[in-house]
Amino acid sequence: MKRKVPWILWLLSTIVMVMYLSNTMRSETADRGLFLPGVTTVGHYQIELACQVCHTPGMGVLQDACINCHGAELETASDSHPPKKFKPLDKADLVERLDARFCITCHQEHAADRTHAMGLTLPTDYCYHCHRDIAETRPNHAEFAFDSCASSGCHNFHDNRALNEPFLTAHLDTPDFLPVMTVAARAPVEAKPAAAPDAPDAPASKMTDPHVLDDFAASAHARAEVNCTDCHVAQPPSAVLESSPAQPRAAVSQIWIDKPDHTACARCHDHEAAGFLAGRHGMRLSQNMPPMTPAEARLPFKPEAAHRALTCNTCHGSHRYDTQTAAAESCMKCHDDPHTRAYAGSPHAKLWAAELAGEGAANTGVSCATCHLPRQTHREGDEEVVRVQHNQNDNLRPNEKMMRNVCLKCHGAQFSLDALADRALIDRNFTGQPAGHVESLDLIRTKIADLARKRAERNKPKP
Repeated sequence: MKRKVPWILWLLSTIVMVMYLSNTMRSETADRGLFLPGVTTVGHYQIELACQVCHTPGMGVLQDACINCHGAELETASDSHPPKKFKPLDKADLVERLDARFCITCHQEHAADRTHAMGLTLPTDYCYHCHRDIAETRPNHAEFAFDSCASSGCHNFHDNRALNEPFLTAHLDTPDFLPVMTVAARAPVEAKPAAAPDAPDAPASKMTDPHVLDDFAASAHARAEVNCTDCHVAQPPSAVLESSPAQPRAAVSQIWIDKPDHTACARCHDHEAAGFLAGRHGMRLSQNMPPMTPAEARLPFKPEAAHRALTCNTCHGSHRYDTQTAAAESCMKCHDDPHTRAYAGSPHAKLWAAELAGEGAANTGVSCATCHLPRQTHREGDEEVVRVQHNQNDNLRPNEKMMRNVCLKCHGAQFSLDALADRALIDRNFTGQPAGHVESLDLIRTKIADLARKRAERNKPKP
C-alpha cells in the first residue's frame, strides 16, 4: 500500500494539473501567460493573452489573423510585395528564396532573440537574395552594403509610397521650410444653440454635479444638440420615449450607463473609433479585452498615470471633450519618454502655443496630434472630407510614412528624411538640425543628370 501512495498522489496531481490547464486554456478571463512560449513583439504584446486571435485550437498560426488586422492597410499602401506576386508558378524561384506568400515567413512571434525592428525575424539581408544583381540596372547601388536596403530613407518591404522614385522626384527641390506651413483645417461642425445646463435629459439622480453640466453646456456635443441619453443609453432615445411617454426619465434611469465606453462614441464617430481600435491605444478593446493601461506598457510612462484605462475619455475627457486638451496636454499627462519631455521646449510647441493664444494663424500650430493623429483628407464621392486619423502608430511603421501626410505640409523632402532618420533629433523633439544626410534624393538627381547627358549625346549632331 505504501508503494501505491506516491503513484496515487502523482495521478491525482496530474489530473488536477490537466484540469487546471484545460480550464485556463478555455477560459476567457483566466491568466494564460503561463502558455506563452516566449516574449511577444512590441506590436502584439498587448493582445498576447488572446491566443485565439492568432492561433488555431491546435496552436497553429492563422494567416487570416494577419490579414484581418493589416490587410486593409497593406492594400491602401499599394503593397510592394503582395502575396499574389509570389503565387504564380513561374515565380517558384522567388518562393524558394523568400516565401512571402505567408506573413510568418518574415514575422514570427515569441522569438525575441532574433526579432528586429518592425517585428522582422529574418536576417536583415533578406532583400539581397532576390536583388543581388541590382548593380546591373542601378550602378549607383554597387557600393551599398548587402544588408542596407531597408536603411532609413531607402526602401521598405511593404509601403514605399513615401520613398518611391516618382514621389521623391516630385519633391526633389522643395525647400527645408515651405513658404506656407499649414495643416488641413478641421472639418466644420454645424453649430447649434448651446444647451442650457438645465436642458439635459438625464434622470435627476444623475445631475448632481454642476461642473458636469457646465462642461457639457460648453461642448461641441451640446452645440450639436447631442443630449445625455445619446451617450448614456445604448438604445435610441426615441425608443425610450415611445416605451414610457408618461415618465421618460424614470424609464431612462432603468437603462442608464454610468460610464459609456468606446461603442457609444462609435455610434457617431465610426471612422475615428475604427482608427482608435487599430492603434496601440485601443487594440485591446478591439479583441474584447480590458482596456490597456500605462502600467502594462513597454514605453516610459509617468507613475501617476499607471492605472489610467485607455479609452476615448482618457484623452478627450468626459462631457467637455476639449480637442485642444486632447491634442497635446492629454499626451503629456501619460507619456514620459525623451521625445515627449522635450516637446514643451520645441519649435513645434511654440507654434502650437502661438495658435492657441491667437498670435499665430489658424492651423499653423504643431501639437502632438498634428503629427501622431494627423488630419487627413479623404474623397467621398464628389466631396473632400477631413478626418483625424486616430490610429496613432499608423505612420510610424516605419516613420518615413509620416513624411507624406505630416512632414511635407511644412518641410521639404530632404529635410524630412534627414530629420526622421536622426534618432537623437527625434529625442530632442526636432529641436535643432538633422545631423545626417539621407542619399536617396541625391541618387535620383544623379540618375536624372545621367539620363539628360545620354539624351544630349544621342541628339548631338553627327560631324
